[in-house]
Amino acid sequence: MTCTAAYDVLRRKISNQTTVTEFLLLSFSETRELQILHFVVFLGIFLAALMGNILIIAAMALDHHLHTPMYFFLMNLSMTDLGSISVTVPKSMANSLLNTRSISYSGCVAQVFLFILFMAVDLGFLTIMAYDRYVAICKPLHYESLMNRRACIEMAASAWISGIFCSALHTGNTFALTFCGGNMVDQFFCEIPQLLKLTCFDSYLNEVGVIAFFACLTISCFVLIIVSYVQIFTTVLRIPSEQRRHKATSICLPHIIVVSLFICTGIFAYVKPPSICPSGLDLVVGVLYSVVPPIMNPIIYSMRNKKIKSALKKLTQ
Repeated sequence: MTCTAAYDVLRRKISNQTTVTEFLLLSFSETRELQILHFVVFLGIFLAALMGNILIIAAMALDHHLHTPMYFFLMNLSMTDLGSISVTVPKSMANSLLNTRSISYSGCVAQVFLFILFMAVDLGFLTIMAYDRYVAICKPLHYESLMNRRACIEMAASAWISGIFCSALHTGNTFALTFCGGNMVDQFFCEIPQLLKLTCFDSYLNEVGVIAFFACLTISCFVLIIVSYVQIFTTVLRIPSEQRRHKATSICLPHIIVVSLFICTGIFAYVKPPSICPSGLDLVVGVLYSVVPPIMNPIIYSMRNKKIKSALKKLTQ
C-alpha cells in the first residue's frame, strides 16, 4: 500500500469520530530511552534560551548606557523569543517525560494563538531594527529626531498590535474549519500547516488564502529589510575610515544572520506544498524556526556587541 493510500485510509477511519476534543502531537520516538534523551536535550535548550534572553533583558533594563532605540528594540525581540520558545518546548518536554502525545483542543488553540503572536511581533521588530540601523548609518544627523522616544514607543506598539491582529485572524480562521482528517498533528507543536492537513478540502482552501496573504506581508517585510541593508552597505562602502566601516558592519551583521535564519525557515514551513506523509523535513524546519532563533539570538547579538558584553559582565559580577 502506498503512503498516500495508507494516509487516506487512516483519515477515513478517524473521520467517523465526532467533535475533536484533543490533538495528538508528533512524538520524536516511541523508544523510552530516546524520549528521555529528547526531554534532556530540549530542557537544556530551553534553559539556555531562558537564561540568555533574561540576561539580555536585565542588562538592557539596568544599564543606562543601553537605553537607546537599538537596545530597546533588541529587548523587545528577546521578550518575543522568550515567549515563543515557552509556548512550544515545555509541552513537548512534558509529553516526552510522561510518555504521552496529547494536547487539549483549547491548549492547541492557545498554543497557535501565542506562537503566531510572538512570531509576528518578532518579524515586526526585525523590520523595525533594520530601519533603525538604516537611519543610524545613512541619516546620522536626523537620527535623534526620527528615532525619538515617542517614535520608538509607537513603532513597538504597532508591532505588538499588528501581531495580535495577525494571530487572532489566523487562529480564528483555522479553528473555524471542520476537521475531517482526525486529530494527529505531524509536528511537535500545534503548527497551522499541519492542522490544515486535518481539515476538509473545501474549508482548507479558505485558510490557504489567509496564509498566502500573510506570506506576502512577510515577504514584503523581508524586501524592506533587504532594501534597508542595500542602502546601508552602499553608505558603508563610502565611509573613508576603515574602523568606522568595521563598526558599521559589525552592528549590521548579527541582524542579517538572525533575519535570514528566521524568515527563510518560517516561509519554507508555511508556503511549501503540504506533504502527504509525515516528513522528517517538516520536523527539522519546525525546530529551525521555532527553537533555534530564541537560543541563537542572544548569542549572536552579545558576541558581536561590546556594550552588551560589558553590561552582561557587570550584571554577572
